Amino acid sequence: MIVLAGEDANDCQIVAEIIKAQHPGLGSTKIVRINDPVRLKKKTGAALEENVRVLVGKAKGKALQQKGPLVGFAVHEDLDDYTGNRYRTIRKVVAAELSRQCPADSLYALAAWESEGWLLLFPKAFPYVRPKWKIPAQLSGKDTGLIDSPKEKLKRVLPSPAFRESDGPLIAKAASAHGLLTSPVGRNSSHDDLVADLRHWTARS
Repeated sequence: MIVLAGEDANDCQIVAEIIKAQHPGLGSTKIVRINDPVRLKKKTGAALEENVRVLVGKAKGKALQQKGPLVGFAVHEDLDDYTGNRYRTIRKVVAAELSRQCPADSLYALAAWESEGWLLLFPKAFPYVRPKWKIPAQLSGKDTGLIDSPKEKLKRVLPSPAFRESDGPLIAKAASAHGLLTSPVGRNSSHDDLVADLRHWTARS
């Protein structure tokens, strides 16, 4: 059982697709979500320890409810900032606390600005969701961790119909289905860190 926690269901679904792409041997392992809001990036010390304790407890409870062993726990949060020193500090501290408390493989999927920045690494996936959608050159093949507010930019460049947050999981699924999710175009340090952590996971069915 792999349990996800995040800011909302859309972000968790994007993370789930990335996990499945990096671990195609998961087989019958279920990926489920807990609904508790994640607010870790501004926490330190005892407050961080308590917040992580609650989340890990909920993850264990979800696995017990689903009658499967907890083999992985992924926690997503948007940084709303670039991948600079603040990103590295927050990610290191929170990931270490998750690792300390979680009995299974764990990771802190801290997205530079937003998870939509990860989606921009797979520009060819967008037309599979909406045939008229095309990522313009100024947003394609870049360091997407340096693109501020990518969600708002996508809304501006993808009209008829306009991009919505709920389109994110559809794009991630399309990228996976067409073999794009393991071949990013451009780079994003927060995505690189997520993939690197997943490669160390031993989660299996």
